[in-house]
Amino acid sequence: MKRALHRRLSASSHPAFAALLAASTLAAPLLAQADTTLYVANVGGSNEQLYRQKIIPPFEKAHNVKIVYVAGNSSDTLAKLQAQKGHQQINVAVMDDGPMYQAMQLNLCAKLDDAPVMKDVYPLAKIGPSAIGVGMVATGIGYNEEAFKKAGLPPPDSWKALTDSRIKGKLGVPPITNTYGLHTLVMLARLSGGGEKNIDPGFAAMTKQVAPNVLSWAPTPGEMDGQMQSGDVILAPYGSGRAVALQNTGFPLKFIYPKEGAVALQVAACAIAENAQPQLSQQFVQYLLSPEVQVLQAQGIGLGPVNKTVKLTPEIAARVPYGPEQISKLTAMDWTTINQHRTEWTERWNRSVER
Repeated sequence: MKRALHRRLSASSHPAFAALLAASTLAAPLLAQADTTLYVANVGGSNEQLYRQKIIPPFEKAHNVKIVYVAGNSSDTLAKLQAQKGHQQINVAVMDDGPMYQAMQLNLCAKLDDAPVMKDVYPLAKIGPSAIGVGMVATGIGYNEEAFKKAGLPPPDSWKALTDSRIKGKLGVPPITNTYGLHTLVMLARLSGGGEKNIDPGFAAMTKQVAPNVLSWAPTPGEMDGQMQSGDVILAPYGSGRAVALQNTGFPLKFIYPKEGAVALQVAACAIAENAQPQLSQQFVQYLLSPEVQVLQAQGIGLGPVNKTVKLTPEIAARVPYGPEQISKLTAMDWTTINQHRTEWTERWNRSVER
């Protein structure tokens, strides 16, 4: 603080500046709380813009706190939390549900405080005692409506559409390293009587019935969008948020919630264990669940609200998982089991699926 003051003094010797500085120094005891800083880790891009412009400022004002946004993808944030264990610099972490389950298993998150807003949250979002979903997208199926009509194909309504020989050479499937690809493998396993604890039926379906139809194992959503737009791919597992982005270009992509269930891909938040601002951290997590923030996330970054009381305009509601009916069509993944086996499954996929 003294060094910062010295820098500011030397930066200007103007009398008016000196008077202003003297006045602010006298007021310093009243502003002592403003020295409090909260470090919030979350992804960059449009998320960061929304948080910086609209979500963070009201919280800073209400709590007289300075928030520092630490941008990085979920696996980067998890790695930082592991490296800083015992001397945490991050106070609140916002991550995708897979890495968040790992953070909970590693005891990196503090137990959530109870608060009235918790009663307004869908059960699906209550992912554990130390973390909670603050928004969700759905993994379902995206298809080119015009191409399907032209080919005389019925609209898909099931994950089994991926095994239909009539779309041979026109199917796109993301690899297992992409969450959409992982979700697809688990859903195919469930359709054949397996699941996360018995993945063999999923690999059998993927290898024998799906792989022969696949034109492309596009690793990024941008590549999948490009292949959809070129007409090379006419059906693929898709995230609801990605589907909206492609629909916004005027492309005739239709997104469906398969009858067996679309998969909830949740963005979750937790207050970090043994951090310097435990109370403020809990309050920030609760703030993310408030109707105001939930609406901003739906409008700005396509995250479906987890708070049941949220009211969205029809236009925004059409773009995100919203309301009891759609939320009831979402299914959750058993991330505890997936995280135990993910490396082994990835090796198996590389050996047997993408050959």
